[in-house]
Amino acid sequence: MIPFRGIPVKFNTFRQIFRALKYRNYRYYYFGQSISLIGLWVQNIAMGWLVYRLTGSALLLGTIAFALQIPSLFITPFAGVLADRWNRRKIIILTQVLSMLVAFVLAWLTLTDQITVGMIIGLALINGVILGFDTPFRQSFVPDIITRREDLSNAIALNSSLYNLARFVGPPIGGVLIALVGEGWCFFINGVSFLTVIFGLLAMRIERKRAQRRFGSLLSQLREGISYAWDCKSIRYLITLVALSSFFGLPFQALMPLFAAEILEGDSQMLGILTGALGAGALTGAFFLAARQDVKTIPAITFRTSMMFAMGLAIFALSSYTLLSILALVITGFGMIVHFNSTNTLIQSIADEDKRGRVVSLYSLTFMGITPLGSLLAGSLAEYIGVPFTVFTFSLICLGSALLFGKRVRTVYASLIRKMSLDAGKEQ
Repeated sequence: MIPFRGIPVKFNTFRQIFRALKYRNYRYYYFGQSISLIGLWVQNIAMGWLVYRLTGSALLLGTIAFALQIPSLFITPFAGVLADRWNRRKIIILTQVLSMLVAFVLAWLTLTDQITVGMIIGLALINGVILGFDTPFRQSFVPDIITRREDLSNAIALNSSLYNLARFVGPPIGGVLIALVGEGWCFFINGVSFLTVIFGLLAMRIERKRAQRRFGSLLSQLREGISYAWDCKSIRYLITLVALSSFFGLPFQALMPLFAAEILEGDSQMLGILTGALGAGALTGAFFLAARQDVKTIPAITFRTSMMFAMGLAIFALSSYTLLSILALVITGFGMIVHFNSTNTLIQSIADEDKRGRVVSLYSLTFMGITPLGSLLAGSLAEYIGVPFTVFTFSLICLGSALLFGKRVRTVYASLIRKMSLDAGKEQ
């Protein structure tokens, strides 16, 4: 029986929650990212506000999000294959250096009053290409620095907590900095923050492993991974759920400046507060996952939090009160991060070892490559039917996809138990 009617919550001790930090390399990775990601969110909030200040257009806000994420639609699947062939740490260092240079260029153009919306779109596209390569390498890099498999799920949850701590802290800082010194210095601060993660990666000591020979072309290996993900019902159900949630659920973030300025009649600091509320809920959700011991409850958690994400988003879309909007975003953030991260954990737990990198790249594709298409659609619809109604309609579609997954959750649970049994038999 799947633990479906009641999800038992057993919190570990503080040491158990942060047990992945016992690895020296992971500590360098974790603390380097903690600074860099805050800088990234400062830049994100500044870029959205800069576009809104220059244009006031919902369509262009959606276009920026589209430009930042659409390259992943074409790059991420192939990058997932390359992540099994190339030196992961070297590629991640390269992507961080390139992202730093883009931030400095953006800062220079803004501070010298040369910036245009076209330039912002172009730089967002460049960042999107970098991100498309970076994400599969980064996700597949974690097992290189977490040597014991039982600590891998904890490391994934801590990575999420780190990202959402930055989401919680970065936007309010960005909102204040925009008001004090303007968007250009926000971009400069983000550029400097990349130095911490670069230094952390350089300081790691990673044992060299003999390269495993890969047979077949990139296309043949990609086709193999796609066929495997489709033929495995549980993985297909999980990726479909994430794809629908990404396309219809996540684009609301691109429209946050409009909610802050037009619905709640605020300024850049209001945008920071709203984004911080979303991050607070997500951070709570990440620690909730990190504290869990029993992986067998995760399929039920995935279903319930996908429902929570959709309902929180619906409340936010219809709210015109600041406190209610903040509360709705906390609920949305919690449901969003637990839903996506638990799906990630399930996919990595169910997938075969030799195909894990490619399957994880498909998971990454669903929220990095598909989300920009949804952002473009949301921005276009918002021009005609309004921002609140657009987001509310999308939330109803997310709710429907969650209910559909609820009918399939037992299949996912059965696959998880079967894979755990097989892995236990191999270890004996």
